[in-house]
Amino acid sequence: MKILPLSPALEPKFWEYVNQDIPHNYFFALDWKYNRNDTKILLALKENRIDGMMLIFKERIVQLRGSRESGEALLEQLTLKNAELLVSEQHEKSTIEKYQPTRVHELILMMLHKGEENLHIAHPLVPLDSSDAEGIATIMTRLKPEVWGEFTRERIIEGMNTMKWVGIKEDGELVSIGRARLTERVGHIPTVATHEAHRNKGYATSITSYLVKLILEKAPIAIIFTLSDNPSAIKVYNKVGFKPYRKYLTIKGIKR
Repeated sequence: MKILPLSPALEPKFWEYVNQDIPHNYFFALDWKYNRNDTKILLALKENRIDGMMLIFKERIVQLRGSRESGEALLEQLTLKNAELLVSEQHEKSTIEKYQPTRVHELILMMLHKGEENLHIAHPLVPLDSSDAEGIATIMTRLKPEVWGEFTRERIIEGMNTMKWVGIKEDGELVSIGRARLTERVGHIPTVATHEAHRNKGYATSITSYLVKLILEKAPIAIIFTLSDNPSAIKVYNKVGFKPYRKYLTIKGIKR
């Protein structure tokens, strides 16, 4: 098995492999197309075909796809001391053998095809901009500090040009938020969050529904990731029409 960096000569093979399952390979397609300067992709070639691939984003976030054999070969090339890895279940053993876990979660990829949506937009939503960044950061970091703790006001503003942000306000205060990336093949909802004092009002359902509506105006598929131990989020996404598609492990670890 050969391990080679993705190059112009290998791009046709790469895109053919990615397009076999765009939701599963979403971040490989997204980062290589839009964030190439921060992205490194290694391909595992077996008999001149791609058997697996590894994405390294900003020298911190790692994603692994392919067979168990290719995963082991790709991980041998990984030299990061600290990493946040998102891997398919067959790569759990080899990943933990290389990285001492400090945090492990099971993640569910949920998918919705156009025509399967069941939208419930029962609340007035407003577009969000840089003036709302502090309120967005407050909601995100309070809700999931271990996941969203790095989302400062400045970081949110920096990324607003690539996302569509919407929210719900009560008496001028931002209480529920969501964002979506509207790309042409698959739209992704990376964030839906509601202030703990304003839960159980249907806000997350309205925001998710609205973002799905925006996505399906441009793309045939919407995807969303959620932790498997978050039943309230899963319930909302099921209500809107999302169905479980794949499971992954997120492993934050230190190189052994």
